[in-house]
Amino acid sequence: MTIQFSTKVLSEIDFKSPKAAAAICALPSDCLVLAYRDTELNQLQALDDLLGGVIAQAKSLGDLDGKAGVCTLLRSGQSWALSKVKLKRVLLVGLGDQDSLIDFAKVVRSAVKNMSGSPIESVLWHMASFMGKQKANQSPAVLLERIRLLAQIMGDQVYRFGVRQAQFKTKPTEKADSLKQVTLITNTNQSSSVKMAIREGAALVEGMNLTKDLGNLPPNVCTPTFLAHTAQNLSKKSSLKVQVLGEKQIEALGMGSFLAVAKGSETPPQFIIMRHDGGKPNEEPIVLVGKGITFDTGGISLKPGEAMDEMKYDMCGAASVFGTMHAVSLLNLKKNVIGVVPTCENMPSGRATRPGDIVKSMSGQTIEILNTDAEGRLILCDALTYVERFKPKAVIDIATLTGACIIALGHVHSGLFSDDETLVKDLSKAGHQSLDTVWRLPLDAAYHEQLKSNFADMANIGGRPAGSVTAACFLSRFAEKFRWAHLDIAGTAWKSGAAKGATGRPVPLLLNYLLDQ
Repeated sequence: MTIQFSTKVLSEIDFKSPKAAAAICALPSDCLVLAYRDTELNQLQALDDLLGGVIAQAKSLGDLDGKAGVCTLLRSGQSWALSKVKLKRVLLVGLGDQDSLIDFAKVVRSAVKNMSGSPIESVLWHMASFMGKQKANQSPAVLLERIRLLAQIMGDQVYRFGVRQAQFKTKPTEKADSLKQVTLITNTNQSSSVKMAIREGAALVEGMNLTKDLGNLPPNVCTPTFLAHTAQNLSKKSSLKVQVLGEKQIEALGMGSFLAVAKGSETPPQFIIMRHDGGKPNEEPIVLVGKGITFDTGGISLKPGEAMDEMKYDMCGAASVFGTMHAVSLLNLKKNVIGVVPTCENMPSGRATRPGDIVKSMSGQTIEILNTDAEGRLILCDALTYVERFKPKAVIDIATLTGACIIALGHVHSGLFSDDETLVKDLSKAGHQSLDTVWRLPLDAAYHEQLKSNFADMANIGGRPAGSVTAACFLSRFAEKFRWAHLDIAGTAWKSGAAKGATGRPVPLLLNYLLDQ
């Protein structure tokens, strides 16, 4: 299920005005969501008059303390009908004292969770009240940023894999969230910015939903062939132009490193190219490259059995490219963007690559494979060489690449590696805007020493020290002809435990980055 977002333009939206309060209360909705600070309760007097004094009563009972995220639900009574109030409920949400983007997200998340699981299907969202101290200076940029984030949080809250993909349980236990329609109340001065932000936010949610679905699907369903068909189906409904290269074409290109990973599986590899030509014909494209290992056993360097089922998430880099390209096509973004996905399984068999084998990459560089479980870099390096032909403005690869990145950064930030200061700045800014944050890690030349091989141009691992750094250093050797950044999302692409599932990251980061360009 996906929330439908819209906007309602009114001449006045300030509750200090009886006229404005009456106009909003006359709108039929299951719930009006309104944020407040303790010091601003007196400004809701015109609204409280229409609601029969329930706000004042709630305050006298101690239900309104204004702390960030504290919600108080007011239900309609006889006095509401007499005042021609068509609202069924009013949800008052405390703002607290802080006003950062993180605080905004906390308050929004609390409000959405409060409504989740209730019969509330349609909501009027009073966006201006959630701007806090920003109300005095509601720049279009701040408004856009917060509405995108609002949509992102709401979409995340109502996502239910068991509802979207109900075929996997004979007796489904999940129920769709009731929330279906969110209408942002805006005035005439804000309407164009709000409409733009709603459109961007809705596309972001669709992209994240696709990314989560692909990540959560079982690996016997979401195979390389399934991903190829998914791309082709997207092209039928959108601006995307899709090309899929099969095993023989991959071999003809000289992608020996990619094929070394695919050898152990009976499922053939696929190399997927998705193009969105929204910019000028000669405009340099931004290229996204996603690691698409649809299941990673580790190959001959077999992983431990515990939690190996989570290795279906080893294609979340690819899934994020799918989601971002889907959102880009929905927005018909006026940019040239290309998504590239090398995808295969990493399986042990009599044909599988062995530790000690030497392979030749598409670039001509040779690689000694010391550990077959360091396979993501082996498929990405050939993809990075392939995208040289596009003469890209920038290339960003996204991969659940190393467990070492989880040790370094946990599950908060994605690892960011790049020597391009502008790219680092732009990606960091986009991460801040979307709360899909990154943390920069080094690419110093000294780390390359760990990749030395006595028998080939390089080894595919550099030992235990700085494992995420040496993995990025390996990739950098294939990205010298363009501006490049690497995102290690091993700690952020999915959650384990009771909340097990794909997160949809880093689609918010990538889409915000593209929108800002």
